[in-house]
Amino acid sequence: MTDRAVPSAFTSRAPGAPRRVRTPRAAALIAQIAKYVVLVILAASYMLPLYWMVTSALKDDPQVYRIPPVWFPNPAHWENFLNAWTAGVLDFNLYLVNTVARYALPCTIGAVLSSALVAYGFARLRWRMRDLLFSICLMTMMVPGWVTLVPLFITFKKLGWVNTYLPLVVPAWFGNAYFIFMLRQFFLTIPQELSDAARIDGAGELSILFRIILPLSKPALAVVTLFQFMWAWNDFLGPLIYVSRREHWPLTRGIEYLRSQTLQSGIHELAFPYLMAVSTIVTLPIIITFFLAQRTFIEGISLTGLKA
Repeated sequence: MTDRAVPSAFTSRAPGAPRRVRTPRAAALIAQIAKYVVLVILAASYMLPLYWMVTSALKDDPQVYRIPPVWFPNPAHWENFLNAWTAGVLDFNLYLVNTVARYALPCTIGAVLSSALVAYGFARLRWRMRDLLFSICLMTMMVPGWVTLVPLFITFKKLGWVNTYLPLVVPAWFGNAYFIFMLRQFFLTIPQELSDAARIDGAGELSILFRIILPLSKPALAVVTLFQFMWAWNDFLGPLIYVSRREHWPLTRGIEYLRSQTLQSGIHELAFPYLMAVSTIVTLPIIITFFLAQRTFIEGISLTGLKA
């Protein structure tokens, strides 16, 4: 009778052979450390331009143009922020009012209301050719803005809207395809039984929208509000095309004019630090708003599109 081969798993280790030590926890720890190292490097590379902008705002001209660069301003000129905002021929207080009251807020309110109304019609109402029109709405996102730039300018010029904020604000009140898609996907995640119960109680569609759907859609509405406000706050091309009068400029036009002054010698003694100071002041509201609404923002992004 021949002996059968014994599986290697049950054989004893030969004397003197190296012992194989399996450490899955150590491998997982190394992978975790490597992941965080990569994340820290990427975060540092992302934050470097912002750090350079803030530190340059605290410098004077000799520190700005020194080689090797000065990473920590010494001394730090905190007065650059106030001087840059108030000094010179530019009225940044007026530009701030123009940006917020005449551009960002009207655009944000219009985009949220109009996009919510259209998205509700696509998500909760049944009517003929609904899916076809929704597909056409999505197709408009593939049309580059440069294609419609000249026809829109001619149209607004014939309407007499040039040198006003109407060409920038009025289109926002007719919905945005991206926001419509986002809100529609979020509305689909809300149980239909809530709307049916409200209809039984005699509520109309607008009442259902404003009293049931929108209160349950705060995360998605926060995303739309933040996106639209950021786009209007940072928009430069629109005011450059339609708003030429200096008293109507938003902040982006004022910063661009200040930047042009830095290219001309003898215009401003601290032109570059002043430019960085104003840029820092304009950037801070967006950063602060994002951190304050970060949880709601991420929730709205993560929940959108859960139901097709």
